[in-house]
Amino acid sequence: MEDYNFYVGQEFSDVKAFRNAIKEAAIAQHFELRTIKSDLIRYFAKCASDGCPWRIRAVKLPNAPTFTIRSIDGTHTCGRNANNGHHQASVDWIVSFIEERLRDNINYKPKDILHDIHKQYGITIPYKQAWRAKERGLAAIYGSSEEGYYLLPSYCEQIKKTNPGSVAEVFTTGADNRFQRLFVSFHASIYGFVNGCLPIVGLGGIQLKSKYLSTLLSATSFDADGGLFPLAFGVVDVENDDSWTWFLSELHKVLEVNTESIPELIFLSDGQKGVTDAVRRKFPSSCHAYCMRHLTENIGKEFKNSRLVHLLWKAAYATTTIAFKEKMAEIEEVSPEAAKWLRQFHPSQWALVHFKGTRFGHLSSNIEEFNKWVLEARELPIIQVIERIHSKLITEFDDRRLKSSSWGSVLAPSAEKLMDEAINLASAYQVLRSDEVEFEVLSVDRSHIVNIGNHSCSCRDWQLNGIPCSHAAAALISCRKDVYAFAQKCFTAASYRDTYAEGIHSIPRKLEWSKTDKSSIDDDNIPAVRPPKLRRPPGRPEKRMCVDDLSREKHTVHCSRCNQTGHYKRTCKAEMINSIEQF
Repeated sequence: MEDYNFYVGQEFSDVKAFRNAIKEAAIAQHFELRTIKSDLIRYFAKCASDGCPWRIRAVKLPNAPTFTIRSIDGTHTCGRNANNGHHQASVDWIVSFIEERLRDNINYKPKDILHDIHKQYGITIPYKQAWRAKERGLAAIYGSSEEGYYLLPSYCEQIKKTNPGSVAEVFTTGADNRFQRLFVSFHASIYGFVNGCLPIVGLGGIQLKSKYLSTLLSATSFDADGGLFPLAFGVVDVENDDSWTWFLSELHKVLEVNTESIPELIFLSDGQKGVTDAVRRKFPSSCHAYCMRHLTENIGKEFKNSRLVHLLWKAAYATTTIAFKEKMAEIEEVSPEAAKWLRQFHPSQWALVHFKGTRFGHLSSNIEEFNKWVLEARELPIIQVIERIHSKLITEFDDRRLKSSSWGSVLAPSAEKLMDEAINLASAYQVLRSDEVEFEVLSVDRSHIVNIGNHSCSCRDWQLNGIPCSHAAAALISCRKDVYAFAQKCFTAASYRDTYAEGIHSIPRKLEWSKTDKSSIDDDNIPAVRPPKLRRPPGRPEKRMCVDDLSREKHTVHCSRCNQTGHYKRTCKAEMINSIEQF
C-alpha cells in the first residue's frame, strides 16, 4: 500500500496521470471515491463513505501540464468498504490493467482476469465486466472486428498485389453487403501443391471465436517428407452443405487454372455429410476417405475401450484381406456393439486394403496441425487470423527451402528411411526370375510375387504406399535396376524442393495499405464489407458434427447380470436389492 500513499506537494505529469493514480489508490485501499470537482486545472474529491473526513485537492501548476497535490485532509475512518466490487474498477480501468498481458497472451481468459485483479487488489468484479474488458482490449491492440471486415477488400488486393497469381476473394450477401465468405490461396501454395506435393487433400474446419459467427475452412496436403502443406483456406459465416460446396468449387477453379488436367486426388475428412457430398459433386473422379484419427477418436469416445482403438488402427493398416478380416473378428469378439457401429462406415472409405488407389502411407489428414496455427488467434478480427496464417507460411516456406538445400539423398528423409529399411531386409531374400518383369521372392516363411512392370507386389505394400517394399527391392536389385527410380516421384527430394521453390512475400503493414486504398474501398464499385448479422453467442461453441454423429444408431448399454438395458453389471440395482434381501 505504500505505493498509494500521497503527500502534499507530490507532482504528476498531467491531470490524466493524477486521475489514474487516485483511482488506483481508491481501488487498492478499498475505499469509494466521490469526485466533487474535476477539470483540466483542478481536482477535488472525498471519500464516499458517510462520516469519513478524508479529502484531497490538487491543482495544475502555472505554464505547465504538471498537477500537484495542494492538500490532504483527515484520515480514513471508513474501513474497507469496497471488498466485493468497486465503482472505480470500470471496464476502461480493467483494459489498462490487462493490456500488456493481452499483448503477451491473446488467450488471457476472463476468469484469469478476475483472479489476477482479486490477487492484486483484493476486489471481485463481475465476469461479464472482465469479458467486455478483454474484448475492448483486443480491439485496442488489434483493431475491432468491424474494422477487420471493412478492410477485407483492401487486404485481399494487397495479397494479390504482393503475391501475383494468388487468389483472394471476398463474397458478400444482401443489399447492405454483409460478409458471407472469403477464399484465399497463395500462388506459392498452388505452385507447390501442383508440382511437388502428394495428391492428397485434407479438409476440415475450426470455429473462430471473434465477435461474429464464422468458421475457418481449410484444404491441406503433405509434402514429400510428410510435412503439413496448406493449400487453401476460407472463412464462412455459416458452415453447412452450401459453404462446403462453395469452398470446393473455388478450390476446383484454382486447380483448373493452374494445371493442364486436375489429377485424381484423395480427399480426407472427418466424414461430415456436407463435405462428402461436395467432394462427390466437384471432384467426381477423385476418392474420398474418412480421416482415421477422427474415426478412432469417435469409437474411443463411444465405447471407452482403448483395445478397440488399437484393433481399428491394425485393421486400417492391414495390407491383405485375410489380415483385415482377422482384426475385424477381434473387434467383434471384444465388442459386438462396436463391430455393428463400425459397419455403417464402408471399409473402402477407411481401410487401406479396400481403398481404390494409393494412400501414400497416409490414413489421417493433418488438418488438426494446421488448426494449431490459428488456435491462439481465434478471438482476433478476421484480418489478424489471415495474417497469422500468412506469417506462419512465410516462416515454414523459408525454413524448409533452406533445410532441403543441403540434402544429398534421392528421396526426402522420411521416404529415404523407408527405402533403406526395405533394402536391408531384401538382402536376406532369395529371388527367382520368371520373365523380364515378374519375380518370385522367397523369405524364410513365405514367398511373394513381384511385378516391376506394373509396380506391384503380392504383399501390396508397394502399390498401397508408393515406395518399393523389401520384396520389390530384392527383385530390382537382382536385375540391377535402380530401386530409387521405382519410388513415386512425389517422394523425391527434388519434388520437395519444387514444393517450396516459390516464396510467399510479405504484405505491407495495415497503416500503409489502408491509407493507400481507402479511396478504392469507398468507391461505389467496391463497397465496404459489413460484418455478418449473427454475433457469436456467449459460452462454449457447439461441437462440429460428423457423419457418424448425424446418422449413427445410439449405443445401448446392456447388463449381463439381469439381462436388462440401460445400465451395466456394476450399477445393477437388481443385484443390490438381492443382496439386501439376503442380508
